[in-house]
Amino acid sequence: MKKITQIAFAFILVLLLVSCKNTKQKIQEHVSTYNNSSSITGRGITGTTAKAFLNDNKIEIRIETNLEENDTNKLTYKESFPDLLKEMIKNDQISKALIDEGVKFDVYFLAYNNAILAQQIVDKEELALLENAGDSKEKVTAKL
Repeated sequence: MKKITQIAFAFILVLLLVSCKNTKQKIQEHVSTYNNSSSITGRGITGTTAKAFLNDNKIEIRIETNLEENDTNKLTYKESFPDLLKEMIKNDQISKALIDEGVKFDVYFLAYNNAILAQQIVDKEELALLENAGDSKEKVTAKL
């Protein structure tokens, strides 16, 4: 009986070790899921993609638009960008679990010519700020 218990314990231990994912595997899985199923809607948004940088523990998210690069659009989206980020966190497009593991999300809101209208790196500190910030006026929604 003791031998059977030892074998069962060893088998369970091996199974647990095999089923555990490391951070790099979780990053790859998150990026794959994001690219296959995420959508973000709002004025001028044409698409979104994610890219993993495994050596840097970073995920880059690009939100592409058909908007022009001008001061008005930069100001508008710089002010409303935190609301979009909060919505992405709520929908797990920006994963709190990965942030807790030290992963940073570098999110870009781009004009039609790939010029940056707004950008934010979401890490542990920024996540805390976003979760405690008040809501802004323009509503942009993100769906996973």
